[in-house]
Amino acid sequence: MDGAPYLRKIDLSCYKGYSDLLKALESMFKISVGEYFERDGYKGSDFVPTYEDKDGDWMLIGDVPWEMFECNCKRLRIMKGSEAKGLGSGV
Repeated sequence: MDGAPYLRKIDLSCYKGYSDLLKALESMFKISVGEYFERDGYKGSDFVPTYEDKDGDWMLIGDVPWEMFECNCKRLRIMKGSEAKGLGSGV
């Protein structure tokens, strides 16, 4: 969560896909990130979940297939929607 570093590990293999992960993040941080829609991204959401891949690039959660995300995710970050402009599709 921006502004509040939580140094915790999340076992992505515990989740079946993006919807499970997003529900867990909403529950952990008491926020609403909404649903990810491939064409529209996270439009209208106050918070946008992003991740850093193994190459050091920040991407939107949901932009790649789940299996690829599981293998490449190094760090999660929940950004303010206004700061996530330019990341991935449709933000």
